[in-house]
Amino acid sequence: MANQEEIIVTLAQTPLYQLAVELKARLTSFGGWEMPVQFTGISREHEAVRNAAGMFDISHMGKFTLEGKSVISQLQGLVPSDLSRLQPDQAQYTVLLNERAGIIDDIIIYNQGEDSTTGIEKAVIIVNAATTGKDKAWLLQNLDTEEVNFQDLSLQKVLIAVQGPKASSILQQFVSADLTTVKAFGHLEATIFGKSAFLARTGYTGEDGFEVMLDPDVGVELWQNLIKAGVIPCGLGARDTLRLEAAMALYGQDIDENTTPLEAGLGWLVHLDRKGDFIGRSILEQQKADGVQRRLIGLQMQGRNIARHGYQILSAGKVVGEVTSGTLSLTLGYPISLGYVPTELGSVGQQLEVEIRGKAYPAVVVKRPFYRSKNRLI
Repeated sequence: MANQEEIIVTLAQTPLYQLAVELKARLTSFGGWEMPVQFTGISREHEAVRNAAGMFDISHMGKFTLEGKSVISQLQGLVPSDLSRLQPDQAQYTVLLNERAGIIDDIIIYNQGEDSTTGIEKAVIIVNAATTGKDKAWLLQNLDTEEVNFQDLSLQKVLIAVQGPKASSILQQFVSADLTTVKAFGHLEATIFGKSAFLARTGYTGEDGFEVMLDPDVGVELWQNLIKAGVIPCGLGARDTLRLEAAMALYGQDIDENTTPLEAGLGWLVHLDRKGDFIGRSILEQQKADGVQRRLIGLQMQGRNIARHGYQILSAGKVVGEVTSGTLSLTLGYPISLGYVPTELGSVGQQLEVEIRGKAYPAVVVKRPFYRSKNRLI
């Protein structure tokens, strides 16, 4: 037998990794990182976020800061959303686009405002873990770095998402500022245990809550104190079931560089009538005029079989699309999924089928999100 060269892949670990090990979390590889997939079980963690409070180590995500006299105006040309109306201490969920209007990544831009003395604008951008390098290269390629100072803090900061109807009140115990004044997609700088922290009322679960960025030593201390306060540690498993119920796209599955925001049901991010030129605009204008050929839909299975990523979607026995994400909804009690089909088959109520292990099972197109929390601020 020929000798095969052994390839050893070293996974990155967040500053909270050891805490997960101590809690005997089940670990997995994700986006080049070794991350907890579950602690006490996906069902319990999912339920904690829906009914009380759970927290996620999301320190693997990319964290950029931008400073300069033209930060917002320069970012305007890179996204389809109108940032001119983005006030200080507000945030915008949006997408970076390539020249074909394909989605390089979905991101959140946090406008930290302008220094009244110097005129220097500041912003924070949070990006997906697996695309951090690609996003950084794209931003540096398309920003005027003589005007904008770009810093990558991805490996220097901890990011903890505290989510659920009780998340804000529990987190408040450790934060100097009044969190009740922060609206959805609002953010502020405050102190936690005497150290500076960045807090944003954002998340990826469909529930109210905050994402907290801070130095590693303070992050460890906050994590330990939140556990003592009753917050349940959660892994990527629950994060996936929660975000899918809220019909939030997962980059690399539901959206990628071959999908446009109009195809992906993200047309609300595209402000063609409110802003000038941006990368990918001409393609989106054409799609807006002609209509998209395919669209992302929500599917509800008509039985207990789960339509998972990669399964084929059928109409009258013919393959018409593919499932991009699928799970058993722990909140609703039935299987749900996302997938792409031709536009004419994407109307709510459309009867389709999904091929599972060689057999076709009935499904119906339903409105998204599958679940909307009564606790959400928006």
